[in-house]
Amino acid sequence: MKRISRTTLIFLGSIVAFTLVVQVLISLDVLSPFWNTILRQGAVMAIVGLGLNLIYGFNGQFSLGQWGFYAIGAYSAADITYRWTNDANSNGLTVLFFTILLVGASILILYRVFGKIRGVDPLSAFAIYLIAAVGLTALAVSIGNLTAPAVNGILKALPANIANTLVYLLAVIIGGVLAAEVSFLFGLPVLTLGSDYFGIATLGFTIIVKVLLDNSDVMFGFVEMKGARGMIGIPKLTSWIWVMLFLILVIVITRNLLHSSYGRAIISVREDEIAAKAMGIDIGHYKTLTFVLGCLFAGLAGGLYAHINGFLHPDTFNFIKSFDPMIIVVFGGLGSVTGTVFAAFAWQLVLEGILRSILPPGFETWRYVVYPLLLLVMMLLKPNGLFGNYEIPYLRQVLPPLKKPATETQIPAAKESL
Repeated sequence: MKRISRTTLIFLGSIVAFTLVVQVLISLDVLSPFWNTILRQGAVMAIVGLGLNLIYGFNGQFSLGQWGFYAIGAYSAADITYRWTNDANSNGLTVLFFTILLVGASILILYRVFGKIRGVDPLSAFAIYLIAAVGLTALAVSIGNLTAPAVNGILKALPANIANTLVYLLAVIIGGVLAAEVSFLFGLPVLTLGSDYFGIATLGFTIIVKVLLDNSDVMFGFVEMKGARGMIGIPKLTSWIWVMLFLILVIVITRNLLHSSYGRAIISVREDEIAAKAMGIDIGHYKTLTFVLGCLFAGLAGGLYAHINGFLHPDTFNFIKSFDPMIIVVFGGLGSVTGTVFAAFAWQLVLEGILRSILPPGFETWRYVVYPLLLLVMMLLKPNGLFGNYEIPYLRQVLPPLKKPATETQIPAAKESL
């Protein structure tokens, strides 16, 4: 068995110790509910930021759509848990489960088929993917409604706490996968655009999602979402432990991806697309992979966020807020996982915690003036971000040692052995 490296043990030990210490402080009421919420939101923003850093910092795609996929994950996960806790109905869970299952299977099959066919333009492929997704979604609704009574019976047979936790975890995962599948369909036509145009297209997507959420009760019949009035009654199930477990999982996935051959290909696309293509790297494949994975992280973060305050409003996901993860990534350092995590917690603690506490009553909105000034000063003094390209030892890639060239005495011996 391969031994776990020392840096891995130090990282896991440190982050587990930090998580447990904070949890003890929360349990002893040393940390108030206010600061508990700030820390949980900081972890959520770290997950969103890691997804965007993967897309922009490591792959070089300027995206402003992270907030839209964050909203998809939040509302889809909230709808599942709302139906279960308030109506004791699992039809939201079953419908979305079969939706992501069938649509995901169709995406994988069609992706392999199109990979063997040359000359298919992105718009034609997008049309075929979209027709398959719409048709299978309608089928998933029928299957989900048919299987919901059986799932209700299984969940009600379990203890209430276990059933609620199981539904919550499935809701968060489903929200993330749904955001990833939507990002794949959205990315088919727009990933062919240049960096600036791609950023504008993703910003437009965020605006579209916000408008759809404003009218979700009228246009789509989701009465429980209440449209522009805001969704209430969402169970508050995201604890500090759960949000940290998801953050650790995202950090490990990101680290292992970047240290693999896939990660080297992703970074090569950022450095020089033409050179990467000349070396045989499929540019479109790695752009799609990175974009989908980054949006998966955003969807997971949205599902976690929805169950912190128990309330969602479309204004939380407007296009102005979509710049928040971009600022976090730039502040921490493009291409730095360590910097993104640190900047996310610092962003939340300073903006929503410290500045809100120290500013006089009635001047809370001045924090939106203070933090841009701090960001401007930092960009002037340290344009590479707070951490630049620095990573903690666990996240730092250790390259294998170079092979020593054969000496003159070794060459004749090698020839004799042949």
